[in-house]
Amino acid sequence: MALGIAALFRLAAAGFVLAREGAFGLVDIDDLPSGARLGVRLGRLLERRSAADADRGERITAALNKLGPSYVKLGQFMATRPDFVGEDVADALGRLRDEIEPFGEPAARVVIEKNFGRPVETIFASFSPPLAAASIAQVHKAEVVERDGSRHAVAVKVLRPGVRARFHRDLETFYAGAHLVERVDPAMKRLKPIAVVDTLARSVSMEMDLRLEAAALSEMAERTKGDPGFRVPRVDWARTARDVLTLEWIDGVKLSDPAGIEAAGHDLKAVARRLMQAFLRHAMRDGFFHADMHQGNLFVDAAGDVVAVDFGIMGRLGQAERRFLAEILYGFIKRDYLRIAEVHMEAGYVPARHAPEDFAQALRAIGEPIHGQPASDISMAKLLTLLFEVTELFDMQTRPELLMLQKTMVVVEGVARSLDPEFDMWAASEPVVREWIERNLGPLGKLQEAGSGIADLGRAATGLPALLQNGARIAAQLSDATRDGITLSPETVEAIGRAEGRGNRWLTIGVWVAVVLLAWNMFT
Repeated sequence: MALGIAALFRLAAAGFVLAREGAFGLVDIDDLPSGARLGVRLGRLLERRSAADADRGERITAALNKLGPSYVKLGQFMATRPDFVGEDVADALGRLRDEIEPFGEPAARVVIEKNFGRPVETIFASFSPPLAAASIAQVHKAEVVERDGSRHAVAVKVLRPGVRARFHRDLETFYAGAHLVERVDPAMKRLKPIAVVDTLARSVSMEMDLRLEAAALSEMAERTKGDPGFRVPRVDWARTARDVLTLEWIDGVKLSDPAGIEAAGHDLKAVARRLMQAFLRHAMRDGFFHADMHQGNLFVDAAGDVVAVDFGIMGRLGQAERRFLAEILYGFIKRDYLRIAEVHMEAGYVPARHAPEDFAQALRAIGEPIHGQPASDISMAKLLTLLFEVTELFDMQTRPELLMLQKTMVVVEGVARSLDPEFDMWAASEPVVREWIERNLGPLGKLQEAGSGIADLGRAATGLPALLQNGARIAAQLSDATRDGITLSPETVEAIGRAEGRGNRWLTIGVWVAVVLLAWNMFT
């Protein structure tokens, strides 16, 4: 693909800003190709003197905020890729938050009136100046009057004027950079930089239509209805359009204010655990999760529930990815490194030319030191970083569908630790992961009774649904013939599942033959 001249000029201009703000000083040049090392050294010559005195987070924040909303979003996204930008830079990017100036109340009113075709005063009884602003939109507090005369507060999110055109232009620049990286260093193709930009582009395009955010909120509300300790705001669909989103106003304490949470009478340890378990339920049970769960987007309400806002970035996982996540987490919890290696290979993430035992040995080098630490020091962020390093040795291809999951898990863990410095990630995760495995991988949900543990459960999951369908069909046929039917005992079904899980087809056939013969003898 030919790189456009305009995009290359914009890329060079972005590089100049990054160099001036000292961002090139964050790059470890030892592993770079010679041409890239020279470019970084030349960039350091442009660095402002004051930039050298700033810490890493200040440098990267200053540079990306000067470049604008698209680059802030790119920086937040690249925090998910320590394998790509390095652990130190990823850590700095992980702390990056939008520091964009609001665009003012008058401009917001223009956007609202354009979307609804009538004055703001006919939609809202009151409308405040902006309370918070980010790269995509800003938020106002307003009041509405319902048909019955009741009044209540709402939050109104208004899209930043001109942001679509700006993002479209900057995405062209990002694509140019991704193609250039692959040309300069072909080894970088393994990390799929173009696919990374593809994922960012899809995410941003959905953020640009606030009706899609409203739909995400609605879907999340349906999926989490009845979940303990978690809820989302109600959508006001009558006052929502492409560039305007109106929601229930949340009276609560932000998770960025632990002292305020305690003053409101809530247990910080319980809130931290509630948050982590809610996220894992959404990711594994639903395959649909909030992918931007930082402190600014999370509240604790008067009832002690965690309330999430800002659903512009959502993640989805298919059943295969959910199984992968559950077995990886459970494998590390149970220190079953061979099963973790097998899961990677079954999913096609690691080429079959590698021996699973060799991969398991490398995974053991990650897991054992972590298990030897106090619970408060066991970090999911550290685990993922080490996992990236090891998988590179085994030619693991980057999986774009897992990027948001990895990023969000690290962020949620950070939020939980800010509330409870002694937070035990694994103890909080284990009940949710175990429940998912019991429900989805166990023959009858008896995980502890499975003879050979998690490996047998995973293998059993492949054939068990078909076996149970066969059983149901046979039972239905017998019911038609006898009008009384037949009931298979749980022990019989479990035995069938165990047999299929071990791959013993002859034993499986024998069990089913025995069931049919038994039924036939009962009714003849």
